[in-house]
Amino acid sequence: MSTWQDRRILDLLGIEVPILQAPMAGATGSAMAIAVGNAGGLGALPCAMLTAEQVRREIEAFRAACQGPLNLNFFCHQPPAPDPERDARWKQALKPYYDEVGADFEAATPVSNRAPFDEQSCRLVEQLRPQVVSFHFGLPAPALLQRVKASGATVLSSATTVAEAVWLEQHGCDAIIAMGYEAGGHRGMFLSSDITSQIGTFALVPQVVDAVTVPVIAAGGIADHRGLRAALALGAAAVQIGTAYLFCPEAKVGAAHRRALDSAAASDTALTNLFTGRPARGINNRIMRELGPMSALAPQFPLAGGALMPLRAITDPQGNSDFSNLWSGQALRLGRHMGAGELTREIASKAGAYN
Repeated sequence: MSTWQDRRILDLLGIEVPILQAPMAGATGSAMAIAVGNAGGLGALPCAMLTAEQVRREIEAFRAACQGPLNLNFFCHQPPAPDPERDARWKQALKPYYDEVGADFEAATPVSNRAPFDEQSCRLVEQLRPQVVSFHFGLPAPALLQRVKASGATVLSSATTVAEAVWLEQHGCDAIIAMGYEAGGHRGMFLSSDITSQIGTFALVPQVVDAVTVPVIAAGGIADHRGLRAALALGAAAVQIGTAYLFCPEAKVGAAHRRALDSAAASDTALTNLFTGRPARGINNRIMRELGPMSALAPQFPLAGGALMPLRAITDPQGNSDFSNLWSGQALRLGRHMGAGELTREIASKAGAYN
């Protein structure tokens, strides 16, 4: 493989190939990060759904098996104010499904939680000292961000518009992930909630490259060497890959999600707020089709998922994904069944041959 001409991200992050594994909360863990890291890319651990002790155990597992750098990823949303009336309207909209599957509608609604970066998270970063810390939905409070940077971590965050990229650079980001409309999972949008502001990766990347001075990482719709080469040609210094890694055996996705990834058409994904309250791209399923993928009834992030949990508790064990989020980007038909390390090496090798 030839030497990479643009070494900004390689040198900044201490990696060998310009490939970052998307964190993908709930779907990846230390096994994925180890495989990608040992192949020369940047492995990531999603922390928003983990306890501090779980984060510690995952980092210990990673460091026992990989000498490469590690990215700890956190969410930066503001917890919503209580809104019992909205919660009740949302649950009422789901009542026909409760009746159908036999879930107890009168029982207290579980809490669906994704923790934002806070004082405890910051102390964890200071103690564990990961080489990279990345954020979704903007950046934490300035005082917390300053402490993260003082720990020695390189800071990344996602931008879905040029305005967000400029804001991130102005507020201390060392590199910016330009997240196109094609990407699976939650949109990283934070300056606006207007979904019409979202544009595709290969329109977004060169505009972000022109607007900021820090290195840019392209994300969304990139699943093989062709996407990596195209992103580099547009000025990105690296790519972040998500959906393609969901096909790997290291991914922690259920059988129904795997079947959906294997069978869904490339056009069968949509942005939906039904599962968490924030727009996120996933494979269409029954509830998205019947309620519409975007609903004004859904409570704010991350509370919308609570009322779905009793439905999932019954249907998920049956292999029924009617009420489950099936996160996926638009490039799902480029996915292949191979180990995450093998995939990373293949993408880098084939792209490097043309570099």
